[in-house]
Amino acid sequence: MNIAEASSVESCSANTGPVIPTTPLVEFLQTLQETALRTFGGTNFDPKTYVDLSLKSSLSTTVDAFHKLQRNATGEISVQDLSKFIEDYFLGAGDDLVIADPPDFVPKPEGFLLKVENSKVRAWALEVHSLWKNLSRKVSHSVLNQPEFHTLLPLPRPAIIPGSRFREVYYWDSYWVIRGLMASKMYTTAKSIVTNLLSFIDKYGHVLNGARVYYTNRSQPPLLSAMVHELYKQTGDLELVRKALPALLKEYQFWNTGIHGVTIQDSRARSHKLSRYYAMWNKPRPESTTIDKAWASKLLNSSEKQHFYREVASTAESGWDFSTRWMRNTSDITTLSTTSILPVDLNVFILRMELDIAFFAKVVGDDKTSESFLEASERRKQAINTIFWNEEMGQWLDYWLDSGATPEGCQVWKASNQNHNTYASNYVPLWINLFNSDTSLVKKVKKSLKSSGLVRAVGIATSLVNSGNQWDFPNGWAPLQHMIIEGLSSSESEEARSLAKDIAVRWIRTNYVAYQKTGAMHEKYNVEKCGDFGGGGEYIPQTGFGWSNGVVLALLEEFGWPKDLKIDCQ
Repeated sequence: MNIAEASSVESCSANTGPVIPTTPLVEFLQTLQETALRTFGGTNFDPKTYVDLSLKSSLSTTVDAFHKLQRNATGEISVQDLSKFIEDYFLGAGDDLVIADPPDFVPKPEGFLLKVENSKVRAWALEVHSLWKNLSRKVSHSVLNQPEFHTLLPLPRPAIIPGSRFREVYYWDSYWVIRGLMASKMYTTAKSIVTNLLSFIDKYGHVLNGARVYYTNRSQPPLLSAMVHELYKQTGDLELVRKALPALLKEYQFWNTGIHGVTIQDSRARSHKLSRYYAMWNKPRPESTTIDKAWASKLLNSSEKQHFYREVASTAESGWDFSTRWMRNTSDITTLSTTSILPVDLNVFILRMELDIAFFAKVVGDDKTSESFLEASERRKQAINTIFWNEEMGQWLDYWLDSGATPEGCQVWKASNQNHNTYASNYVPLWINLFNSDTSLVKKVKKSLKSSGLVRAVGIATSLVNSGNQWDFPNGWAPLQHMIIEGLSSSESEEARSLAKDIAVRWIRTNYVAYQKTGAMHEKYNVEKCGDFGGGGEYIPQTGFGWSNGVVLALLEEFGWPKDLKIDCQ
């Protein structure tokens, strides 16, 4: 396409999108959260703790008791009185889940990481494997019997949680948990996770961000089809494919129609349908009410605040909460504009979904659906290359919609609307065989990655901007390492496969050294220094940690670790 021919934006009518109502329990817990901040102060204050509490008595009884608490002249409650109220009327955050012994866990699985020859690395890998027991949970009987007492949603099966403050199941985390479970030969546990996520589609029409009432207004990066594919590849479970296919078709509709769907017309008048993040919410996030209100305090009116709250929730739907990637002004969080961005990685995930659905439909004998989704995948591949690809940079770039973009909006492509900043997500298309099978393309993208500044001492940085946000420099995240490594290593380019192995070694090493120093796996790592975990963001760094564990095990299964390769920091 001749980018000089790109013309102006077509006009489209405005539409602010839907809002899913919350529950009276969540609304009260938000009030409790704000009260707790005023009473206890902000040192290490985690607002999520308060919306994860479970009632001991009915909501009406609890609210009455709250209103009867003694208040001073300014309306404040004493630390002693509020502490006693919480102790008397609530179970602790996390008490709605109980530890569950995974039925398929064994301390030393047969055939576990056969390529790992180094005794230190093998011992550590077995410790990481054992963490699945620590992170395995099932909902308590109280959640099943009295769901109105809890913000946790009932789940049909046990599951793996990420860890620390993330006490419930999360959507895109689960893909890399499952990749680790595959290495651990824990297929039953992996299937339970998929079953839980499928149950969300049956009830809500999409997979939720996480298994809490307050997450029903948004999803997360759609990787359920990839989870089903991994399980089928390992187990040949045709029954699971038959069960999953109708749900995946429903999820596909969620991401491709209404508020998530946008049409872009190129200079040749060809229309391309792509997707964006767009939460069904315009209020402070319940799990972060105090934070969101503080951010919004500088905004002038309620309309601006509602718009900002939708952008915050939509950024949370992206999984990248928060990053300069989504901001018009990279130093001002109130300029988040996630709904105005067509993200490279989201559309790659949906392309993966199209390919998976085509494969599943073929497996169950539905050739018509299979052919339809293969055609859809070809259209999306063309859209990704037309709208996102930048030949000069050798990367795929996010695309900024012009203001006023609407659900099912219509716009005309402009070269100036590509975001020319470099993010790890610009390389996620390599993860898909439709792209990594093109050797000349892979060589070009590999060269771009090596010169981008993202490849650092111990892994791939999320961005080049040190903003203090956790999805920015110098933090590296396990999912991004894995997708880019796997994409490079799946290609026919020897140089690309060599780079993939080099990055994998660096990433495994920093995970190992950090574990030896801290006794824990971490949510994110500082890619500038071997053995340092990451920081920044709206909460303290977390340990556990589901997707970090899964990626390390998956990488060790793929690349192994020779006896004589040093594991300590170089």
